[in-house]
Amino acid sequence: MKTMSLLQPDDLADFTRRPTTVLGEQKTVHVTGSGPAVIVMAEMPGISPHVARFARWVRDAGFTVYMPSLFGTDGAVPSAEEGAAVFRRACVSAEFRALGRGVTSPVTLWLRGLARLAHGECGGPGVGAIGMCFTGNFALTMMLEPSMLAPVVCQPSLPLDDPAGLEISSEDLGGIAERLEREDLSVLAYRFQGDAFCRVERFAAYAEALGPRFDGRVLPDPVDNPEPRPPFFKQHVPAPHSVMTVDLIDREGEPTLQARDEILAFFRQRLQRL
Repeated sequence: MKTMSLLQPDDLADFTRRPTTVLGEQKTVHVTGSGPAVIVMAEMPGISPHVARFARWVRDAGFTVYMPSLFGTDGAVPSAEEGAAVFRRACVSAEFRALGRGVTSPVTLWLRGLARLAHGECGGPGVGAIGMCFTGNFALTMMLEPSMLAPVVCQPSLPLDDPAGLEISSEDLGGIAERLEREDLSVLAYRFQGDAFCRVERFAAYAEALGPRFDGRVLPDPVDNPEPRPPFFKQHVPAPHSVMTVDLIDREGEPTLQARDEILAFFRQRLQRL
């Protein structure tokens, strides 16, 4: 993997930028690698160098990464003000449901179509996906697509106004719970213990809805990354939050790096089966 400053813009030159039409709507998807497909969905405020680093780890583990552009400027390190503007636009966008429990974001229909497309292109047993923060719950909702086999939910932060709420309709959640049980599948999830955006109540709600099929793992706050944070995170997300990106310490023995390895192993188990 190329080495670069995570506080400087990433040109994403090792990804193929693909205009991708699903359900009649075109979005940009950055693609790299080979092997079974994994969809990497960015946290706020977009596809940052930290998000791209995680995508490269997935690629190097033997997968084809599909990284859709859902908000923000791809590869950028926005200022705190620019990042906040991206967040505000997403909160009022018709594609997302940032407020109110029990509703499913419409963009997940497009993402389920992307999973079908990726599976058709890459083959294998199925597709994996990881959502983070604003997109955290999307990987779970994508389980309504039969090709989805390996959902990872990182610090799911929606709905913003209800710490115990889930950003998915009861009908969709019931269908997913039934599928997880029927097909012996599970959901892998992570959060920091003191995360103000993804609190203990949210993981408790997932556990109540999905039972033992929800594998929620909680990291203690002191294991987060002490390095300088990008401007948006420094001002708006100062506490531990981003398990796989800003708060990950890329050093052997670190709990966050162990969590990354657990996620890669989860993808291998579900998607690289013979």
